[in-house]
Amino acid sequence: MSQFISFAPTNFVLIIKSLITATYRIFLPEKEMGLWSFFSRKGESGFGFRSTAEQVTDGIDASNITAVITGATSGIGMETARVLALRGATVIIAAISQELGEEAKEKIVEQVADAKIEVMELDLSSLASVRSFAAAFLSSNKPLNLLINNAGILGCPFQLSEDGIELQFAINYIGHFFLTNLLLDKMKATAQESGIEGRIVIVASAGHSRTYKSGIRFEKINDPSGYGRFKAYGQSKLAAILHARELARRLQEEGAKVTANSLHPGAIPTNIAQYYIKNMAPLAPLIFISSPFLKTVQQGAATTCYLALHPNIEGVSGKYFSDCNEDQPAAYGRDADLAKRLWEFSEEMTTAKLPQK
Repeated sequence: MSQFISFAPTNFVLIIKSLITATYRIFLPEKEMGLWSFFSRKGESGFGFRSTAEQVTDGIDASNITAVITGATSGIGMETARVLALRGATVIIAAISQELGEEAKEKIVEQVADAKIEVMELDLSSLASVRSFAAAFLSSNKPLNLLINNAGILGCPFQLSEDGIELQFAINYIGHFFLTNLLLDKMKATAQESGIEGRIVIVASAGHSRTYKSGIRFEKINDPSGYGRFKAYGQSKLAAILHARELARRLQEEGAKVTANSLHPGAIPTNIAQYYIKNMAPLAPLIFISSPFLKTVQQGAATTCYLALHPNIEGVSGKYFSDCNEDQPAAYGRDADLAKRLWEFSEEMTTAKLPQK
């Protein structure tokens, strides 16, 4: 499993909106700005839509960083792992299978000969697997400076995980919520002992704005009635944004030297769309027209790597980013009460589904 996006209808709308906005800007006389300059412009960070992961981490020494990243066996997850390794970080690839993880490691080492990569098995659709992964990691006594919650699926038909949780919600959110909670004390301790700020980076999506009418269907998370595969995706990504917001609030409240931020990586043609890619033929002409406005994998990993390593982000927490610049999520993503309610709901869900040991 890896992030990020392909040509989901949810996000295709965002692409079309971008095209309209870009075209409008061409005709603004005071801007005298063409279509390509719109997509090449940079924000306050000095980076923008076309920036790559290598560019945003240029000159950064991450040799004192140990990172765990989910969904790093392909797509922007693998590129994120590669660039972190390129900058000297020790990277633990949390892969759905050891075989896929080892294949990803080999590909990275081919490009970064001195890469410090380890592989551990993690199935985010299984709370037992999440617990097993966390226990194995903690028993290794490794430090943990950086956690990147990157793995995800998109647009699958209604399915339940082995814990009876709707699959997109389980993989994109609940599994990561549980993993983060299990590793959080280690991150706090590492930050205190090393003096290096811990960072939690959560890959979300602009598709969070196209969730269900109520935002989160608390009473119907696992109910097939009314299920919409792309609304369910939006719900899971809204949950990811709210997770970062509430986690940041809690960390700040206790004075922990750990931050949490979420991001939209952009529209990127990767294999996350496996469930509907076979039905994309009718969209082929539109996809062809839109292809210049999609990001490459190298560009798609940029915002993740920026939040993970760049000094500009020190002390920044609870924010949402896109194109390596702070952005504003949809209204539900700014709802502090909804974030608190989701946190409590998620704690109850993970406790109920998996008895404590």
